[in-house]
Amino acid sequence: MQFVYPAFLFALFALVIPVIIHLFNFRRYHKVYFSNVQFLKEVQEQQASGRNLKERLILASRLLAITFLVFAFARPYLPGKISAKPGQQQVVSVFVDNSYSMQALSREGTLLDEAKTRAKEIAQTFDINTRFQILTQDFEGKHQRLLSRDEFNDAVDAIKISAQSRAMQAIINRQQSLLQTQGHAKGSAFIVSDFQKNMGGVKLNIDTNLNVNFIQLKANTLPNIAADSVWLLNAVHRPGESEKLVIRLHNYADEKGVNVPLKLSINGAQKALGSYTINPNSIQTDTLAFSGLQAGWQRVELQLQDNPVTFDNQFYFSFYVQAQMPVLLVSGDKPDVYLNAVFGSDPFFKITQTTDGHVDYSNLLQYPIIVISNVKAISGGLAQQLKVYVQKGGTLAVFPSFDADLGTYQSLLQPLNAAFPEKLIKRDTKVTGINLQAQVYRNTFENMPQNPDLPQVKAYYQLNNNLSASGEKLLSLAGNLPFWEQFKYQQGKVYISAVPLDETFSNLPRHALFVTTMLRIALLSGHDQALYYTLGNNQSIETAPIQTGPNEILTLVQGDQKIIPDVRRQEGSTLLYVSDQLHKPGHYQLMKQDSTVQWLAFNNNRSESDLHYFSKAELQNLLPKKSNVLAPGSASIKTMLTETNFGLQLWKLCLLLALVFLAIEILLVRFYKPGKTVVS
Repeated sequence: MQFVYPAFLFALFALVIPVIIHLFNFRRYHKVYFSNVQFLKEVQEQQASGRNLKERLILASRLLAITFLVFAFARPYLPGKISAKPGQQQVVSVFVDNSYSMQALSREGTLLDEAKTRAKEIAQTFDINTRFQILTQDFEGKHQRLLSRDEFNDAVDAIKISAQSRAMQAIINRQQSLLQTQGHAKGSAFIVSDFQKNMGGVKLNIDTNLNVNFIQLKANTLPNIAADSVWLLNAVHRPGESEKLVIRLHNYADEKGVNVPLKLSINGAQKALGSYTINPNSIQTDTLAFSGLQAGWQRVELQLQDNPVTFDNQFYFSFYVQAQMPVLLVSGDKPDVYLNAVFGSDPFFKITQTTDGHVDYSNLLQYPIIVISNVKAISGGLAQQLKVYVQKGGTLAVFPSFDADLGTYQSLLQPLNAAFPEKLIKRDTKVTGINLQAQVYRNTFENMPQNPDLPQVKAYYQLNNNLSASGEKLLSLAGNLPFWEQFKYQQGKVYISAVPLDETFSNLPRHALFVTTMLRIALLSGHDQALYYTLGNNQSIETAPIQTGPNEILTLVQGDQKIIPDVRRQEGSTLLYVSDQLHKPGHYQLMKQDSTVQWLAFNNNRSESDLHYFSKAELQNLLPKKSNVLAPGSASIKTMLTETNFGLQLWKLCLLLALVFLAIEILLVRFYKPGKTVVS
């Protein structure tokens, strides 16, 4: 047992007073003489023992009444889980879930409104000297300081819905990091949430000295359907060309979604409509077709009509339609006439030609595709820059020279995990196989004849076949030897041919298949910007290199909101970091002064769309034994916490016992009469 105010125990010295009164309050007796002295002595002894018993009972009741009265003022209690020692400072961290799921309705309005009320009740449970930390999904820096109770209540009132969504372990780690800096103060942590299952389902790692309480708010499981991802089938987007968009719809509910309408808008104009029926707890993909796009940035919005959950009904993304596609042709002493003929036939392609000794390394990433042909030796500097180019999503096509320095080609291709020419083979053969399942040829030919006319070969370079398993053959020679092969390296692609663009080696340069293949490789190339980003992920945004002057800054703009991202430059790209500055989904302009560099799209985290919740038993299994899960319903948090965590308060019992012993004293004085003297 401990006392809230142990100083009051000094009042126990008052017990001396009734003892002194008892010792000195002797009754005086008159002597009465009788003839039968022996009989009188026996009567007097009986009366003296009765009076002594009464006086001792009265003394005991007085002592006990004073003792329990002093105890009542000293506030005794049996310590609970989060009771602090007398005089010990208490620090309480309270997390209020303000994610999108907290917009669901409850008896007190929204779940967020109820969470705010519960947070204030928690603060009322502690004494006036307790210091509080408020924490939300935003993990704001201002929430790292301790507040008084009134400041805490004001901070709770200011909480708004956030696009962030954190895991339970991350929340607890954040609370522990503050509480562990408070020295010998008694720390307690509370998490007020609806506890969606997306918050994590593994045993939580919690400091043994920290008591954590989960305050679970009752939320109803609502039907909800959302578009959780999209992608475009065309790698390069041309003005007026037909586009195909694949959308992935997720039904998070336990009931079937019937005829859910969807609308596709681009730059504010409606482009497509759809209606979908999705089975319970399932994922469905579908393709929407649209066309008629103009060159420039396209701001796309998908809108579902799905009630009552509306925070994830919109999905935003953006992409760029190129008026022309730049192509870099790197050759030896003179331009390659065959490549010029292929790309010069279509005005969509903008050709830049250079020799291997005059490549502008700083602008490589502006080219979706780079083609190297008839270069005798690849320099070390060019090989290194091309590796960075492919890493970041570029497409590299390589045609070796007729007199190639094979060692330099190995230095270029081997680090890219691509096959490289090993030795020259001079013998007549022909291409015997075409891989129609390869992406380059898929859906390219309407009909393929039984015996197609394939290129004839007089000489070729034997490609190193150690990597053949990781590559994809486009064309193959007799014996399934690679003739033209594709390899993937990080975000980019590498295409390697076994023959130069030289008619002494093969008739490939003049073959129709060469034109088809090169155009398809070009149209499937590119290192496009991501279609969209997710709010709260704190990932970097990688763009093509953006050159800024000393007084120029980059800003993200949406309506009246302007954000200055942290800009870092690395080899071949610019990285933007927005941290927690963005809170609203939608399209943002990336501006350099007054000009638009590009459009970026941000969406809410779709983990909030799954409105399934942990049960109380499941949550308790995630916590250590000394921590609690409270589901207050209509009950008061203060009452539940007092009973569960703060121990058993005994002052009321002590006050009651003091009154009982005072009543016993009164009864003893008035009604307890020891035996009277009888003379016979």
